[in-house]
Amino acid sequence: MTLTELEALLSARHSCRAFRADPVPRADIERIVAAACRVPSWCNAQPWQVTLTSGAETDAFRTALMNEAMTGKPGPDLAFPSGYSGVYQDRRRTCGWALYEAVGVEKGDRAGSAEQMMKNFSLFDAPHCAIISSPAELGGYGAMDCGGFVAAFTLAAQALGVATIPQAAVASYAPFLHRYFDIPEDRLILCAISFGYADTEHPANSFRTERAAVDEIVDWRG
Repeated sequence: MTLTELEALLSARHSCRAFRADPVPRADIERIVAAACRVPSWCNAQPWQVTLTSGAETDAFRTALMNEAMTGKPGPDLAFPSGYSGVYQDRRRTCGWALYEAVGVEKGDRAGSAEQMMKNFSLFDAPHCAIISSPAELGGYGAMDCGGFVAAFTLAAQALGVATIPQAAVASYAPFLHRYFDIPEDRLILCAISFGYADTEHPANSFRTERAAVDEIVDWRG
């Protein structure tokens, strides 16, 4: 792959917020996971483990997760950000308002924004969901390695025409996920990746986020 081709793949990838019901073939899912496993990791530990649902298992999980989100309390394994300030807050707000504008939620419409937020827990109707976890003993480095896995997963999926959305919101109910999937307590649940084929006609998929220019993120020293 040339850099130009990689740039095109990176530009085409986006966080999908509305999926069709069509399942992704098992062989394609295996190719996506195998490709993502090629990313580098600290001491080649390869800390990522994936709990992956399809078909009726996804639907059962979706129903249970929605119920948990409406009745339970969040408790992430990995501490969420303590705050967003400056440019990080600006980017977060820009993304949020672009989504709300796309789906017709006006500023001040708390009910509408809450309804849109809850779609995280219906997995945006995706036919598949992958729960990513890492050994707790590896701490931040294991989590960082898994971040590379998540990025590679989304790009490999995009290369096969499969849409994805990494979701921290799902991981905010970590105690429930540990119980539901019998994920050992010595593993940190980091995020979910909902995936499938994009509903390209849905307004939630009609906007794209921008990226900071190189000079905004690089402190050149020489």
